Amino acid sequence: MHPKTLAQTVQTILGDKADKVILALDEVTVECTPARYLDVMTTLRDHEELHFESLVDLCGADYSTYKNQEWQGKRFAVISQLLSVKNNQRVRVRVWADDDNLPLVESVVGIYNSADWYEREAFDLYGIIFNNHPDLRRILTDYGFVGHPFRKDFPISGYVEMRYDETEKRVIYQPVTIEPREITPRIVREETYGG
Repeated sequence: MHPKTLAQTVQTILGDKADKVILALDEVTVECTPARYLDVMTTLRDHEELHFESLVDLCGADYSTYKNQEWQGKRFAVISQLLSVKNNQRVRVRVWADDDNLPLVESVVGIYNSADWYEREAFDLYGIIFNNHPDLRRILTDYGFVGHPFRKDFPISGYVEMRYDETEKRVIYQPVTIEPREITPRIVREETYGG
């Protein structure tokens, strides 16, 4: 199925469940609200014409400084990549969290088992809470870690560092001791650049 045809089919089947169905660069993206997220994901999986039976990726995103500009919309989104093996088609689903201070969306683990660790990763790195997740806890950072390192306002060197203390014979946490520095990239241009 051609991407344009897929976009039209998805739009027709989802109807008002989807806020937008976007076709860009021959890729179909469905945008929906958190209230309709589970319904959209279930329909994409179960509808006989679509049959997106596999969730191949799910991630969080922080749009606060998208394209190095101040972002005007909602800050956090959850983006899922779905695959229909039967139809050899892919579709992306983006759901925007309503509250920037407490980003919350429903878990899709009940629809796609593979979402389990992906949602834990998005929770750990972005602070997005997945309501009704069976085991929502950190997966990449330490249990006592403060903050969410993929948020664009997270300091580059973090808040605390850990090290093994020989005298105490244990790992200790302390404020970051790294001096901040500015890294200026070296720009290499060919002589024929621009003319």
